[in-house]
Amino acid sequence: MILTTTDTISGRNFEHLGLVRGSTVQTRNVGRDITQQLKSLVGGELHAYTEMMNNARALATKRMVEQATEMGADAIVTIRYNSSSVMQGSVEIIAYGTAVKFTS
Repeated sequence: MILTTTDTISGRNFEHLGLVRGSTVQTRNVGRDITQQLKSLVGGELHAYTEMMNNARALATKRMVEQATEMGADAIVTIRYNSSSVMQGSVEIIAYGTAVKFTS
């Protein structure tokens, strides 16, 4: 499966199959949250949150690819990611794009 943020793939013609998406909602770990709050007092990267967001993006991408595969897609173009707060302490990550099938 080819994944790209562009709306074309060089040298390939394709037909659009439709929108595909994958999402996940992640919550903070209370134990990690305490250590991250202490870290925020001195500054620097919050590694636990960075890891959580990276894992959430990977899971959302995996679910998007699974949906595209079920549609018979060869690639997903114009991929975008978005995040939003669902409730205090949780975030939704969504990956979305257009599933396409290569033509000759």
